[in-house]
Amino acid sequence: MIGALAGLMSPAGAGARLSALIFHRVLPEPDLLFPADMHANRFDEICERLRVWFNVLPADEAVQRLKAGTLPARAACITFDDGYADNCHVAVPILRRHGLTATFFIATGFMDGGRMWNDTIIESVRACPMPELDLSSLGLGRHAMGSIQDRRAAIAALIGKIKYQPFEQRVAVTERLAQLAQVQLPGNLMVTSDDVRTMRRAGMQIGAHTMSHPILAKLTDSQARDEIGGSKDFLEQLLNERVGLFAYPNGKPGEDYAAHNVDAVRSLGFDAAFSTQWGASRTGDDLFQIRRFTPWDQTNWRFGLRMLANFRT
Repeated sequence: MIGALAGLMSPAGAGARLSALIFHRVLPEPDLLFPADMHANRFDEICERLRVWFNVLPADEAVQRLKAGTLPARAACITFDDGYADNCHVAVPILRRHGLTATFFIATGFMDGGRMWNDTIIESVRACPMPELDLSSLGLGRHAMGSIQDRRAAIAALIGKIKYQPFEQRVAVTERLAQLAQVQLPGNLMVTSDDVRTMRRAGMQIGAHTMSHPILAKLTDSQARDEIGGSKDFLEQLLNERVGLFAYPNGKPGEDYAAHNVDAVRSLGFDAAFSTQWGASRTGDDLFQIRRFTPWDQTNWRFGLRMLANFRT
């Protein structure tokens, strides 16, 4: 039923719509701290449903056919942001088992042992051995660590306070936070250069996602171009091939990136770029602001209904 309804709402040709899905991590097992986060068994179920209900295309082909008005009915593509190591070691084998291809947008500055600022917060709070995490010296208050719910609340509050700080300040604050939490942080959360090559050899596509995952709208034009172009150049040298796709960090238009950032992506030689504006893109839409979304439902039928509802967004 879901596939038939999707075909009616997104027929082939000029009237087609492209459903682009965003994922970040695919954990080997459910996370007790964040049980709703994507894990291997759930991702396997989603891939099966996507294979049956939708026509999943590689993102570069989907972009070309969206531009030409030749998308198949029920067109979809799968994307991942940031470049977590589990993308290579957990997600890719599942995708291959289902005969699917995804595009992985890599924040290149965190490869080979780096760590994103939000993960510094998450892992610091997760492993904090104290009953209370006192961050008042950083202007971030005190946070109870007595229960899983307390730790979730602390993570949400801290990410909200730090998210839109300048990059250097975010890094300095979160590293100091880790010291105050008295934890030793993991250094294997993100992909290595070998991982990225392995993913490409497995038939996956690689796209750019800046170097340090900044809020582009907060940067000068020169800084933003360096971030965007630097990630493209790094990946092209690593893979010895052109990289034509880009995803805006965080990706909310007007908040996380601005019109001049779109112009910069276009002028730097990309073919298309993906936002996190919800909805399904139509022929004639801006190829440098392709819509994406994540259906978060835990059952297959609710997942399917959420996919259908996205056509109306």
